[in-house]
Amino acid sequence: MSMDLRKLKKLIDLVQESGIGEIEITEGEEKVRISRQPAGAPMVLAAAQGMQPMAYAPATGPAAGAPVAPAAPAEPEAKGHQLKSPMVGTFYRAPSPGAPAFVEIGQAVSKGQTLCIIEAMKLLNEIESDAAGTIKAILVENGQPVEYGQPLFLIE
Repeated sequence: MSMDLRKLKKLIDLVQESGIGEIEITEGEEKVRISRQPAGAPMVLAAAQGMQPMAYAPATGPAAGAPVAPAAPAEPEAKGHQLKSPMVGTFYRAPSPGAPAFVEIGQAVSKGQTLCIIEAMKLLNEIESDAAGTIKAILVENGQPVEYGQPLFLIE
């Protein structure tokens, strides 16, 4: 990436000091997004050139128990088991573009069944269900970045 690292450091400092949640900057084909997480969570810097996402998280460790965005805006508290992301990466509902999604809302799933793929550092990681039940909600849009510990599915 040709974007100046000193400029990125200044942007990260600006985000931390200002209290804003997220900033995204595009220079030509380069795009940088800096997201500020709740206290104790690592800051994430995502950069993309064309369609090649990369993720960077400083070694501050996973934020155990850090609050995440609400799962479903219409419900006060989502009931059921939340399958959470085991890593930072990009969420994909299907094995490849144009292929049917692994699971749909209302579908019964068994423990160990593949529910999605998370791409992290050019590796495609199949994420399996850690509980049997029925998919009640899919909490992330296809192609969206996800954080460690972020709820992905609601299983009842």
